[in-house]
Amino acid sequence: MDQQDPQDTTGHGMQHPGTPGPVPPAWAPPAPPPVWQPAPALATAVPAPDRRAGKLRIGIAGLVAGALIGGGAGAGVVALTGDDGGAGGTTPVAAQAVTITDPENATAVTAAAAKASPSVVTVYVSSGSAGGSGSGVVLTDDGYVLTNDHVVSLDGSTTTAEVQVRTSDGTLYDATVVGTDPTSDLAVLRLDGASDLTAATFADSDDVQVGDLAVAIGAPLGLSDTVTDGIVSATDRAVATGSTQDDATVIDALQTDAAINPGNSGGALVDAAGEVIGINTAIATVASGAPGSSQSGSIGVGFAIPSNTAQRIAEEIIADGTADTAYLGVSARTAGDEEVGTGAQVVQVQPGSPAAEAGLTAGDVVTAVGDRPVTTSTELTAAVRSYAPGQEVALTVERDGRTSTVDVTLATAAG
Repeated sequence: MDQQDPQDTTGHGMQHPGTPGPVPPAWAPPAPPPVWQPAPALATAVPAPDRRAGKLRIGIAGLVAGALIGGGAGAGVVALTGDDGGAGGTTPVAAQAVTITDPENATAVTAAAAKASPSVVTVYVSSGSAGGSGSGVVLTDDGYVLTNDHVVSLDGSTTTAEVQVRTSDGTLYDATVVGTDPTSDLAVLRLDGASDLTAATFADSDDVQVGDLAVAIGAPLGLSDTVTDGIVSATDRAVATGSTQDDATVIDALQTDAAINPGNSGGALVDAAGEVIGINTAIATVASGAPGSSQSGSIGVGFAIPSNTAQRIAEEIIADGTADTAYLGVSARTAGDEEVGTGAQVVQVQPGSPAAEAGLTAGDVVTAVGDRPVTTSTELTAAVRSYAPGQEVALTVERDGRTSTVDVTLATAAG
């Protein structure tokens, strides 16, 4: 697909997590969900060379965009049913504040959770008989909240869902969707009648380093104010969520081993200071047929949209309900042999695009964007989308055995 193919959407089904009732139904283990296959290493709709099955596919993971509670076909997430079902479900759990009761023995995680938890909310979404729940982050004290597009759209199945949000003090608000950006998998909500909320503080995600403390806060399985911790495992991680290439959303992500589970989507990933470094959005699952493939929760490989990107998109949505995505204007496939990518090979250049104006042609292989190496077409898409429209980037390009640098000013993708 083009680097900013407007058909990019998330594709992950879900069902209603249930609503609070006087007698909560019993917990029951969810049925093993389908495991998402690895997203293609494509950035375009151009078929890639066939790849052999890996020697041991335990290391190949599918991505669920979707740490969203639900249970539609192909959801790959925890299914929840009502009290009358054979398999028990769960009602949303009332929020409770994170407080420091023993300052002398408090850890960095304790402090980060106490700072950030008041700014993390639980999001409940319903449309007809379908529904789901996720998490969100308070942007402003008057009720703007950031979450994932796949949360409010029930994995792209609706644009008219009813939304409610429970804040950390337990208050339940009706909410409206201000706007969504499926390309970045982000959405902004506005809580009706909200005031004096605790807005999150956002850190500069460009300053995040591998090994930094990472604390995930959200509502896995509807359990509000759940805190898990780990480290930042990688930065600039290109991941494609979706069961097929056609419904893939490519994200330039932070990777973390902090436990992220169904229901965490849209919640905060924060640093040791309790400042948001990312919006949790996807988890990996073990490939089908591999040892341990029945595992459907956290396997220590989670992904978050960097805070700089999330903030920019949120501000644009608040301003006019939409967001802009950087556009290069090429279709590409992964270059190299069947196992190891060596770059993103240009298959087609759109006339009049930034790529065309910079002189890129079919057959060129892009091996870096700025100082960021590119080994697959997915990495090219993610790298381009990490920039804002109008920014100039330097592409390292191989052509006929020679390497050169090409400056490109990115345009705005068509809506």
